[in-house]
Amino acid sequence: MKGLVKGLGVFLLAFGAHFSWADSESELETVPYVDVYQYVGKWYEIARLPQIFQPACTAVTADYGLNDDGTLSVFNFCRILHPKYGFPISVQGSATPIDDTNSKLAVSFFDGKTNGNYWVLELDPTYQWSLVGDPDRSSLYLLSRTPQLDEAIIDELLDLAVVKHGYNIDHIIMTKQLPL
Repeated sequence: MKGLVKGLGVFLLAFGAHFSWADSESELETVPYVDVYQYVGKWYEIARLPQIFQPACTAVTADYGLNDDGTLSVFNFCRILHPKYGFPISVQGSATPIDDTNSKLAVSFFDGKTNGNYWVLELDPTYQWSLVGDPDRSSLYLLSRTPQLDEAIIDELLDLAVVKHGYNIDHIIMTKQLPL
């Protein structure tokens, strides 16, 4: 059982080395600024690109908190296959802003053994939804403060992921969430 949890433990926001669909020459554009005080709290995953460390995850959430040293605590949770009855897995980590905009963060899990990038590409002015990716465009997450998000917003953000940010979303996964 412990081996299963470890094997499945690295998921959501632990970005590894994957194939990139975008031109490596083009710079990925992030939002100009993220207020970490507004960003902390619970986020629900609405959609994601497939990730090997996130097998059959449903009911995916990410909880961010502010640490005394200015880093963010990260607690990711999901249930395998079924959003209510599926086997629960979770992982804890930290995120460190890498510049003054707070829109680019270095994420670390398992005491620094798994590292990745968390770049905020699009952000609702009231911090109700967020589009997050990494510079090689191998991961993409659409997050919301609620388990469901208006279809028009989803469509607009996924269109921006393709047109503005250069992502291939042919294999996007719409995350199964339970309503509040």
